Amino acid sequence: MKHGPGRGELLFRLVFSLAGLAFLGVAVALHGLPSGPAFVEIGLLAGGFFGGTAAWTGWRLLKPPKD
Repeated sequence: MKHGPGRGELLFRLVFSLAGLAFLGVAVALHGLPSGPAFVEIGLLAGGFFGGTAAWTGWRLLKPPKD
């Protein structure tokens, strides 16, 4: 019995995460890298969330499915 998200949901998560990283990159390119507490919120939390989700989802998509 298989548990967890299906391939379609994983693809949605990957696209959503990569779009979030792209929007974050555009915001930093337009406004510069924030400093102080904003750096922690924007750089580490948002970047970590989108980057971590993209990495985990990519790993799950490349891993062979279990029976």
